[in-house]
Amino acid sequence: MQHFALVYSRARIGINAPLIAIEVDLSNGLPGFSIVGLPEASVRESRDRVRSALLNAGFEFPARRITVNLAPADIPKEGSRFDLPIAIGILAASGQVRCQDLSPWEFVGELGLTSEVRRIDASLPAAIQCENTGRKLVLPKSNAIEIFEFAPNTLIPVQSLSETVAYLQGQQPLTVTPDLAAPSRDLDCDQQPDFSDITDQHAARRALEIAAAGNHNLLFSGPPGTGKTLMASRLPSILPPLNREELLETSSIYSVSGDSFHYHQQRPFRAPHHTASAVALVGGGSQARPGEVSLAHGGVLFLDELPEYPRKVLDVLREPLEAGEITIARANMKVRYPARFQLIAAMNPCPCGYHKDPLHECRCTPDQVVRYRNRVSGPLLDRIDLFVHVPRLPPGSLQQTQDNEKSASIRQRVLAAREQQQQRSGCCNALLSVSALRDHCSLDAACSDLLVKAEARLGLSPRAQHRIVKVSRTIADLDHSERIQLKHLSEALTYRQLPA
Repeated sequence: MQHFALVYSRARIGINAPLIAIEVDLSNGLPGFSIVGLPEASVRESRDRVRSALLNAGFEFPARRITVNLAPADIPKEGSRFDLPIAIGILAASGQVRCQDLSPWEFVGELGLTSEVRRIDASLPAAIQCENTGRKLVLPKSNAIEIFEFAPNTLIPVQSLSETVAYLQGQQPLTVTPDLAAPSRDLDCDQQPDFSDITDQHAARRALEIAAAGNHNLLFSGPPGTGKTLMASRLPSILPPLNREELLETSSIYSVSGDSFHYHQQRPFRAPHHTASAVALVGGGSQARPGEVSLAHGGVLFLDELPEYPRKVLDVLREPLEAGEITIARANMKVRYPARFQLIAAMNPCPCGYHKDPLHECRCTPDQVVRYRNRVSGPLLDRIDLFVHVPRLPPGSLQQTQDNEKSASIRQRVLAAREQQQQRSGCCNALLSVSALRDHCSLDAACSDLLVKAEARLGLSPRAQHRIVKVSRTIADLDHSERIQLKHLSEALTYRQLPA
């Protein structure tokens, strides 16, 4: 009588899904059920779920000593994703599944006590890596929609343990049906917040267009109610759509997070509250979940009321802003998440918000203003490309009928500028390396002289100078200019100082 079975599954480590071999052995002795191979509490609890699911599905639970080994043993196993493969392994080892070879399939899924197969997190990375091996992935039907676009030929969606067994024994064919196909992910600008909602604020609109064209970081400063948040929320409507590689990475991050998966071409827009912790921003916890910087990968991270964030929370952004990724280190593993986001921030000039406002008296002392601004560290400000003052609108501006430019036309200019950058250097201007700056952003004598004077006057760091040149290159791209001209560099310098 067969007493051993080998079933394949996938673990979850960041957006990676390493292969796990689940070995099930039935031996003589006192009945027992043990799981080894570095299982965490949620995996050990699968013993009770699997037992009830087998009995309620009409199968026999073997009255023998059951040992389940999750190999390799040095990879931590967590979550309920191993319920289904453990159950299949027990059925195969006890001869209740008449299938000699389970190697063509991999299994993931949580079992309910009634034997239904429930949704799990991080199914997309498992499907992608399963497809690379040529196997089929048996997974919950509720997970199939997020995978259909990327790996439609590897899916075997199931709703119950009985349905899974019937499929393995050739009694019930299972395929991806039309209702599992993902909805259209075409970008519909008409359904997004539009730039035409922004009244006046021409300088801020221009800065947002430059930021979108070159993927630059931007900081708005101004009194309350002048439209800083409204303008930031319109930025995704003029950004280029995600390409397939970006869409796969972004969707994988959302799949791992357990959030509603990101499955459309519009770039993510994340706006965490200023009470968010450092772990909420960069990720972490016992299971090393992705944070807001990773959920904003390929899109926008908007930080409103920037000085209200604790300084130590803001400073954790410095490394991912440069590296484009975040590594979460734990005692038994390291998890890497992509974190290439565009930072857009907004702040008031002082705690009351009315510093140097002609219509309101500022109630803050000079010391309070200095302390308020010092909550944002110099190294973080040095990583921001564009500083823009958003003034109060003139009286009566909102009552005037205005024909503001729509996002669709601005987006065409942004797309054209991005296309120039891709053809020239293979990346957007904000990501240019130092060597690429020398190759693609050379300055003539007049521009070099102006930058030297600005360095002396403003105390610019080498990083700040590089960012000014990158912004100049973006402005030149919007102007369809092959070289950076003096007017382009001059405009870039106007965005460099934080408004007083």
